[in-house]
Amino acid sequence: MKYPPSLVALIRELSRLPGIGPKSAQRLAFHLFEQPREDIERLSRALLEAKRDLHTCPVCFNITDADRCDVCSDPSRDQSVICVVEEPGDVIAIERSGEYRGLYHVLHGVLSPMNGVGPDKLHIRPLLPRVQEGQEIILATGTTVEGDATALYLQRLLEPLGAVVSRIAYGLPVGGALEYADEVTLGRALAGRQRVSKPQG
Repeated sequence: MKYPPSLVALIRELSRLPGIGPKSAQRLAFHLFEQPREDIERLSRALLEAKRDLHTCPVCFNITDADRCDVCSDPSRDQSVICVVEEPGDVIAIERSGEYRGLYHVLHGVLSPMNGVGPDKLHIRPLLPRVQEGQEIILATGTTVEGDATALYLQRLLEPLGAVVSRIAYGLPVGGALEYADEVTLGRALAGRQRVSKPQG
């Protein structure tokens, strides 16, 4: 049996989303088909408005719809510490933990030479001017091989700048992403972070 071209196109587009394989895309397509037209139009509007209104913060590269994100524009945040994360979803996860009141820097990925992702493909260069001597930089990349490699690369870049570099504690499952960690585990991991470098001088 052949699917109608419009259904094939919908399944193909859905399967391009991260974590969605062909079977999941097919289930989603049939689910969307069953929904009222108003719900689909609302979803479509939300997608188009998000694409139109959202952009990355010019300071930390988190997602925002303002000139600067809520964290960067909040003067009450602790300016002496920057938490470096892989993705914007990690910022949300850490904020949910309630254990952190500093600033962020979002890399938008991790180093992965096998996939063609080098330092120039990440927001690493804009981090360096933000770092001041004696400032703590928490490396909160995931506990994957790529996350660890990215943390090591950043440590070597940041130590000569006089930063106090710490790595998020391993209260997280190995191979897990911060985005899926529960609040208690993530909070304990932040609270139990360990220093991996000493200030210069």
